[in-house]
Amino acid sequence: MTPRRLFRSAALTMAALMLAHAASAQDITLRFPLDCRLGETCFIQQYVDTDPGPGAADHSGGPLSYDGHRGTDIRVADLEAMAAGVLVLAPADGIVRATRDGVPDRIMADPSEVAGQDCGNGIVLAHPGGWETQLCHLAQGSVRVTQDDRVRAGDPVGRVGLSGRTQFPHVHLSVRRDGAVIDPFPAGLWQDPPDYQPGGFLSIGLADAVPSFEAVKAGTADAARLPVTAPALVVWAYLFGGRAGDTIRLRIQGVEEEEIFAHETRLERTQAELFRAAGRRLTAAQLRGGLYRGEAVLLRDGVEIDRIETTIPIR
Repeated sequence: MTPRRLFRSAALTMAALMLAHAASAQDITLRFPLDCRLGETCFIQQYVDTDPGPGAADHSGGPLSYDGHRGTDIRVADLEAMAAGVLVLAPADGIVRATRDGVPDRIMADPSEVAGQDCGNGIVLAHPGGWETQLCHLAQGSVRVTQDDRVRAGDPVGRVGLSGRTQFPHVHLSVRRDGAVIDPFPAGLWQDPPDYQPGGFLSIGLADAVPSFEAVKAGTADAARLPVTAPALVVWAYLFGGRAGDTIRLRIQGVEEEEIFAHETRLERTQAELFRAAGRRLTAAQLRGGLYRGEAVLLRDGVEIDRIETTIPIR
């Protein structure tokens, strides 16, 4: 069953608020390059690195970047969501200057596997005024345009994939002017500035055992239903942007909303993506049949950042 998003903080960064009017003075205005619902079916996991030194910071001063990152990474939750097909859209009117297709979709294990093809399948668009955008990691066989094609903002150009130097399904958007990387957030280039989400949940599920991280990332870890003879009941949650000191609360409720299990864990280190799972072994001969609910809450400095839930039948 599809997880239900209960709450998501939606705070625009101060830079975006101050510079939202600046786009009218620019030669380019960007539309969001994925056909998805930000914060529900897609998520911005990483931004341009604004730290000039060996460290990394996003435009808000947060850790959603890595050293030398030169674009914005917009992901879908897992491989199952990628396989369902999420369209990549042209971010602005332009002319196709280059394309690549045919690079396999796979989680990169060794950078040498993709030497010279870090972008994977992708396109480069030229725009007036010396602007250029690049879209990377598109799905193999999905690129819809060829060199010298003219595109309009919002035209489908491919699908979200896992090609090139990447370990999660996403699209990397680079913006450049006269060859220099421009962060579209503080530059005020967005037509509708995306909300800054400082971390949050990608998915949640209930199962009869702790799943592997591979199954969570594949999108196959959530049971559609469980038998009343299940040996255990486990809730798991997959999230991005976890920071050291964050608290994750996991909870399972029964047929009459009684609490079956509750667990709280504190993150010891900052991680780009992670999952946590907890549950209980069942000592009774059977569970009661009916709907069961799993819930996860992310807290930072005592403030709720995100909350997600799912329900499944146990028969």
